[in-house]
Amino acid sequence: MTDVDTAQLLDAALPDLQAEARRIRKDFHGNRVTFSPKVFIPLTQLCRDRCGYCTFAKPPARLESPYLSAEEVLAIARAGAAAGCHEALFTLGEAPEDRYPVARDWLDEHGYSSTVDYLVAMCALVRDEGGLLPHANAGALGLGDLTRLRAVSASQGMMLESLNGDLDCHRGAPDKTPERRLATLDAAGAAAVPFTTGLLVGIGESRADRIATLEAIAASARAHGHVQEVIVQNFLPKAGTAMHGAEPCPPEELQWTIAVARILLPGPVHLQAPPNLSDDLGPLLDSGIDDWGGVSPVTIDHVNPERAWPALDLLRAATEAAGQTLAPRLTLYPEYANEPGHWLDPAMAFPVLDHADAEGLGRDDSWYSGGETAPPVLVGPALTPPVAPSPTSGGAVADVLAGVAAGERVGEDEIVTLFSARGPEVRAVAELADRLRTETVGDAVTWVANRNINYTNVCTFKCRFCAFSKGPLSLNLRGDPYLLEIDEITDRVREAEEAGATEVCLQGGIHPKFDGEYYIDVIKAVRAGSDRIHIHGFTALEVTEGARRLEEPLASYLTRLKEAGLKTLPGTAAEILDDEVRAVLCPDKINTEQWLEAHRTAHSVGLRSNVTIMFGAIEHPRSWARHLLVTRALQDETGGFTEFVPLPFVHMATPIYLQRRSRRGPTFREALLMHAVGRIAYHGAIDNIQASWVKLGGSGVLQVLQAGGNDMGGTLIDENISRAAGASHGQKMDEASFAALVEPLGRTLEQRTTLYGRVPAPC
Repeated sequence: MTDVDTAQLLDAALPDLQAEARRIRKDFHGNRVTFSPKVFIPLTQLCRDRCGYCTFAKPPARLESPYLSAEEVLAIARAGAAAGCHEALFTLGEAPEDRYPVARDWLDEHGYSSTVDYLVAMCALVRDEGGLLPHANAGALGLGDLTRLRAVSASQGMMLESLNGDLDCHRGAPDKTPERRLATLDAAGAAAVPFTTGLLVGIGESRADRIATLEAIAASARAHGHVQEVIVQNFLPKAGTAMHGAEPCPPEELQWTIAVARILLPGPVHLQAPPNLSDDLGPLLDSGIDDWGGVSPVTIDHVNPERAWPALDLLRAATEAAGQTLAPRLTLYPEYANEPGHWLDPAMAFPVLDHADAEGLGRDDSWYSGGETAPPVLVGPALTPPVAPSPTSGGAVADVLAGVAAGERVGEDEIVTLFSARGPEVRAVAELADRLRTETVGDAVTWVANRNINYTNVCTFKCRFCAFSKGPLSLNLRGDPYLLEIDEITDRVREAEEAGATEVCLQGGIHPKFDGEYYIDVIKAVRAGSDRIHIHGFTALEVTEGARRLEEPLASYLTRLKEAGLKTLPGTAAEILDDEVRAVLCPDKINTEQWLEAHRTAHSVGLRSNVTIMFGAIEHPRSWARHLLVTRALQDETGGFTEFVPLPFVHMATPIYLQRRSRRGPTFREALLMHAVGRIAYHGAIDNIQASWVKLGGSGVLQVLQAGGNDMGGTLIDENISRAAGASHGQKMDEASFAALVEPLGRTLEQRTTLYGRVPAPC
């Protein structure tokens, strides 16, 4: 029914329209339904328009002040930020200074030329000090005002309501003429403003009027691409208005309009119906919406104050009952957030990035890697016995899981789909990953006793994510530049072995004075301290650079390192193996193929290594998928990788975050999925999935161990790199600490060697 004409729409049965609307929604939006956690800031309830249904606009005598003060605005925003909101929706009347002298006087007294002028200032205040993303709902505006607001807001909006210019309810509203509203809609497109518009259903218009309004919105959306969402809002009569005695919009009219909107609008446009204006949410989903709009844990709906917001649990239950999953979003949708160069003023790019997850949706928890905030509980208790995946909803994630359960190997698109999991889908991914873990390595949880030796933090490379390295142009955020003496390395190795360590991990910056022989000297220093401790050291960057500086073939150089005592290489310096991302994170570092070649060569001379991924900075799930696939392909070729080690980006003291160019690391959902999806993607190739306690914390590790993880890494005496970036989980774990983490799972804790042999318990 995508090419139907008006007569067909008017004559079609509602169930047929709804079925077509659901099909279109699935094709373009899958089974995800979003909502915006927000606060409502009623900047002014004065308005020059007099609409027959409105209780938001009030005369001056009923208001304490014509406008909210800056202090009041900031207090509302900060309360919203503390409650986990992302959006500050500024609602206000249109040009009240043209009608009320008290509004004009207030603006003059406070130094503002207009209501829009004051709105611009308050949006900037909320952006800079309130911790939220402003959305300006300022009504009919010209290109100049829309452009000014674009510099301080992430999105804007204006309800078109109806293009029927003869409605009685708009007789006293000069800003509600169809010509003025359409001009604003198109001007927003010209200004590249992510825009929200919509219809008000049941105010005297006909179905044909609604179709005409939707067709006009669709035309503007196709011309400019800026219409991110359309709201279909049902009229409810309110006491004290001219329409107080009118009949409310019948539910079937609302449902008809939603379904027709989904059919007429371009497929990517999101469709919303306010959940607090309907008593039954299921029919709204049945009619094709994919968004619930703004829901506030802090403020009322000032436009419909008599209708309370539904609790988030109620929204989630209704969504999942319809076979959909619920996800928080920003005030602008991912399609717009992920193209900031076109849709955002430069001043808004970082505020949006700071609130976003890897998909461009809203961060769904307050946890961040290396911090002290406990993660949300997404899985658990321990899955004993493991159960088959059983998401409560259908959709793409369920399809991929069914394929994996049937023995299929995931590709790039399937991996991206798994990273999109939300709600019950996350639990389903974790359940399958944990089942594969049991089949592959059993119930043992392993750990290795090791010591880190970071021999220098001086580095000639300029990785923008690194707070550890120091150089002539570095920020020197934590600590002073240093280079350990060779004898100090020997002493630390001796101490490590005396403390029971079976491994030393050697990593450092690329010092300008190093040549490749330095790394040979470091190995000799280790052997001077112990003739048996396992030497796990030197990243792909270090060995590649060492060979380059010696002008020696890499295979020959790695062979000499092995003969000196090197046993395995760490997988760090991988970051994200997607060169488009590496061009931003580490532009002067080895590229993806060079990293792969270093490990391919190491494997060819008998050195094993592992795979790491540092995720959550600037990249998106497709880059994660590419990383998993290129390393899986190398493992298929060489079999040399021992484990996969996800390393959530620790943002706090890193240059790229302080320069306002990255996200604040992954959400916990993303971190959990990285381990679970890694288990699924590497199934049959890499057996061990490690959880970084330094970055995840104890409670995070506990959940990862129920989502495919089987290893907790090392004791990490003298871990410096994560702590330099701001991680607060300490320097050292011991067997008792690991045992305390594992005990609630009822699984066996076993000490391992670097190559996953077992260390005998002391007699």
